[in-house]
Amino acid sequence: MKLTIVGCSGSFPGPQSPASCYLVTVQEDGKTWRILLDLGNGSLGTLQRYMDLRDIDAILLTHLHPDHCMDLCGLHVAVHWNPDGWDRPRIPVWGPAATADRIATAYGLDLDPGMHEDFEFNSWTPRQPVDLGPFTITPYPVLHPAEEAYALRVEVADPGAPGGKRILTYSGDTDACDGLVEAAAGADVFLCEAAFHEGRDDAIRGVHLTGKRAGDVASEASSRRLLLTHLPVWNDAVRTLEEARSSYQGEVAVAVAGVSYLV
Repeated sequence: MKLTIVGCSGSFPGPQSPASCYLVTVQEDGKTWRILLDLGNGSLGTLQRYMDLRDIDAILLTHLHPDHCMDLCGLHVAVHWNPDGWDRPRIPVWGPAATADRIATAYGLDLDPGMHEDFEFNSWTPRQPVDLGPFTITPYPVLHPAEEAYALRVEVADPGAPGGKRILTYSGDTDACDGLVEAAAGADVFLCEAAFHEGRDDAIRGVHLTGKRAGDVASEASSRRLLLTHLPVWNDAVRTLEEARSSYQGEVAVAVAGVSYLV
């Protein structure tokens, strides 16, 4: 399983990166499967450096804040108005129950048909796994001021891996909570947000993690590797890294747009 950081800037695009979007690929039986974890603002253009948009197998949304979903609007145009036609089925989209209506409203479309002609919308059920090709994705409710917010645990079978599978967990946006620990339990890579800083934002609860809180969760979950993401442009990446190292003894790094990681 390979993770490519398409966008990792926290809350809005920065000069070096779009907002949240992560491409996850797996080779199986001669096919390359490609799923996207979030499609935040600014990410659709950068995504095309790595793949043809017609090859998206599914889009998996953690919640409906614009920095995690808004480029569905641009993808709707690419699908619906391509003068050569769209020679693929509707793109499956998994997300909160309000996804279809929220995106149609953002684009100023009537809710019926909205974007249903372009996307096959599906709603998460907490802790209920979804199978997509070689991937099994399980959503865990997390702590963030959105109507529904999830961390996503992505598993792929691998007989050579501990427990017979590789595990990537993506936190979405959240503060520390039991659901996040469940999602990250034993993860080979824990891609975890760290939008806040200790000593600046740590009094704010229920929104984001600091680097230290991300490290606390990774330690409690026994995650094997911690990859910090969703740092806003005003954050100091070195400071975030030091915070995480104060509470997590495993391998830790800050995600960089354009870099790929093997899981």
